[in-house]
Amino acid sequence: MSTETQIQEHHAHVPHFFVDIEGTVHPWPKDSITTEEIISLGGWPPSEGAIEIDKDNRERTLKPGEVIHLKPGHGFAKRVLFKRG
Repeated sequence: MSTETQIQEHHAHVPHFFVDIEGTVHPWPKDSITTEEIISLGGWPPSEGAIEIDKDNRERTLKPGEVIHLKPGHGFAKRVLFKRG
C-alpha cells in the first residue's frame, strides 16, 4: 500500500470536527450535521428540539430537518455548541 493511500485512509477515520452538546464533546466526521443527528447524539426526545449557541453566546432554535454546516475555526477547537430546545 502506498504512503498516499495510507494517509488518505487515516484521514477518512479521523474526526474532522467536534460538536459540544450540553457540555459533552462528540467527534464528528462530516462538515455538516442535522438537527436530528444533534438530538440523537444528545440523547433526548426529538420533541424537545435543539438550539445552536454561537461563539458570541447567541441562541438560535434549529428547525426539524435543518442541516448545519460546520466550519473549521468556528470557535476555538472546531466545536459548535448545541443544547436541547
